[in-house]
Amino acid sequence: MKKILLADDEKDILEFLKYNLEKEGFAVITACDGEEAISLLDENPDLAILDIMMPKLNGFEVCEMIRKNKKTALLPVIFLTAKSSEQDEIKGLELGANDFIKKPISPLKLIARVKSNLRKAAPDADKSNALTIGSIVIDRSTYKIFLNDEETFFPRKEFELLSYLCEHPGKILTRASILQNVWGSDIYVVDRTIDVHIRKIREKLGAQSEMIETIKGVGYRMKNVS
Repeated sequence: MKKILLADDEKDILEFLKYNLEKEGFAVITACDGEEAISLLDENPDLAILDIMMPKLNGFEVCEMIRKNKKTALLPVIFLTAKSSEQDEIKGLELGANDFIKKPISPLKLIARVKSNLRKAAPDADKSNALTIGSIVIDRSTYKIFLNDEETFFPRKEFELLSYLCEHPGKILTRASILQNVWGSDIYVVDRTIDVHIRKIREKLGAQSEMIETIKGVGYRMKNVS
């Protein structure tokens, strides 16, 4: 049974979502504010659903703390938001959010998003464990990336995006292909999402950032190097 951490300061929403998640077979632990959500991370949830506007610590602050803690850094995070601002979505993505659901919330949509993110978080047994492109080594069994033999942390979506690029060296990958294969067709994200993640990946690659080529108006390509 997968465990879901659900945090929202509106009691009615909290109980409504908890009921629907439990009806679907999930174990649910709830928090009414950001500080309580952080304390519940010790119970090792498999996914976190966070309202952005919460007292004590807001959803952005909680997500940032989740990503900075090595024990929870890869935890899938879904934001609940009453806002429709693209800037809020970009900020959340930069902090490492996996998905957004806008209020009012459809229980069916929520369940679908939860299941989709849990599937994406599961290790892929069909892929070989190691992938090497130049001085980049990707260990897909442990979600670790090594640059020049030094481990460098990449949040899950950045890890998956870099892996996808490295799996197809020399091939131009369109934005549509990247969105489909990294985020999936059942999760809506804007094209700018890819650019945000590519920028952060390039920052971490440093001198090797030029390995990711921008194909203007089309997508991206990983240079084919031995």
